[in-house]
Amino acid sequence: MPTQTIYKIKTKQNNLHLRVAKGHFATNHSHSNYYIDVVAQKSRLSEAKAVAKELCSSYSYTSTIIDTILCLDGMEVIGACLANELTKNSFMNINAHQSIYVVTPEMTSSSQILFRDNIVPMIQGKHVLVLAVSVATGYTANAAVEAIQYYGGEVSGVASIFSTVEECAGYSVNSVFNPNDLPEYFTLPSHECPLCKQGKKLDALINSYGFSKL
Repeated sequence: MPTQTIYKIKTKQNNLHLRVAKGHFATNHSHSNYYIDVVAQKSRLSEAKAVAKELCSSYSYTSTIIDTILCLDGMEVIGACLANELTKNSFMNINAHQSIYVVTPEMTSSSQILFRDNIVPMIQGKHVLVLAVSVATGYTANAAVEAIQYYGGEVSGVASIFSTVEECAGYSVNSVFNPNDLPEYFTLPSHECPLCKQGKKLDALINSYGFSKL
């Protein structure tokens, strides 16, 4: 962790908690006073299953249809676990085989989302759930929504481990954690960052893969 202040935020599931560090961090789009470490949730099967169960509870008793889970930020393991949970619980699905596609988008050099011809049938005409690590600025999730619509899919919603918003691009966002779990949390454009205005240097550059100390 890039700072000495480390928190573990628990949930009702014993094997699921959020690891965070407090400091001054920068992403490509904003500055934040928390680094949220989700590497274990994305990589460790027991934690990925726990995240999937938590997210599944948001959809189990609704009429939401999900044919495809679009995994952003390396969320494939959680995506596969979520697909398993949704089908295991007799989740409403228009696919006769009660199966769900789990796909990853290809990113171009200009950060646009691309689906190759063999992946398009898993998006076109399908109800697609966007699965992201976090939804703060909404930049990546918005790009995913636009790509799904461009390729003829229908967005079922957005799900994430952490989110600062309840809606993104007009679709509801379901998350395991939110800012209520983090005291005084903020994510702002760099020119609005209070830590920058106080002259505090950055602790690290962060993204969905981890952090790099400065």
